[in-house]
Amino acid sequence: MKSLLIVGCGDVATRALPLLGKTFQISALARSGPDIVRLRELGVSAVGADLDRPGSLAGIDFDVDCLLHSAPPPGSGAGDTRTANLIAALEGAKKNGAMVPRRIVYLSTSGVYGDCAGAWVDEAHRVNPQTPRAQRRVHAEQALQAWAGERAAGLAILRVPGIYAANRLPLERLRAGTPVLRAEDDVYSNHIHAEDLVAIIAAALLREDAAGIFNASDDTEMKMGDYFDLVALRHGLPRPSRIARDEAAARVSADLLSFWGESRRLHNRRIKEELAVQFRYPTVREGVPSMAGMH
Repeated sequence: MKSLLIVGCGDVATRALPLLGKTFQISALARSGPDIVRLRELGVSAVGADLDRPGSLAGIDFDVDCLLHSAPPPGSGAGDTRTANLIAALEGAKKNGAMVPRRIVYLSTSGVYGDCAGAWVDEAHRVNPQTPRAQRRVHAEQALQAWAGERAAGLAILRVPGIYAANRLPLERLRAGTPVLRAEDDVYSNHIHAEDLVAIIAAALLREDAAGIFNASDDTEMKMGDYFDLVALRHGLPRPSRIARDEAAARVSADLLSFWGESRRLHNRRIKEELAVQFRYPTVREGVPSMAGMH
């Protein structure tokens, strides 16, 4: 059985454990005692380590077939120091004669493309990060690409858009009455159901010839306001009010405003053709559950 180390075992990686456990002997890094207990109860060999504390990575066994890096960057700073610390730990292990992963899958974000004015975007499109968080993701991608190139390791970067599931819907925002943009000002958003993302991750780990960048997006072609309308309809909530873009700065948070400044539609041919992914939920219309269906 192949071995897999997970760095950043949050919601998505935890969802992936049952599927990945069929193929891999899984270990994971965990920052806290409760996380170690939680992961061990799920059958994972959890080891205490913190990417924000480089010293805690010194004794980690990186002699695994594959590494899944799904830890987010820190919330501030010019670059992704967590990924930099991980790479330094890998390099340290290599210099000490240890084996290091032969394959890495990294969960990045489609935000690295920036605003594309609603255009269709494939993986060859240049990155144009327009927020600090997207800039940190680009830094992480480039650092991993450089290290993998030097060490002849396989690397697949999954650029992930908005992840949704029954417990990852904007219900609180709808209940709070947060508005959305009117149709003429609205932006295209991209989506992937958490369970389909799990399938993409598994395929990227298992297909050793799959390398490079993959848009991990479903087939949805929908503007953001229409998505909120759909969620509201399925949960018996009022549809959000629509506002003009020039009203937005006074009505919504800076984080939400930054999402409203970017519009793009992601091509997903590579995950279909090279990873042979078949969506369980091809679009949000199939994936967003109704309130009745959640009971």
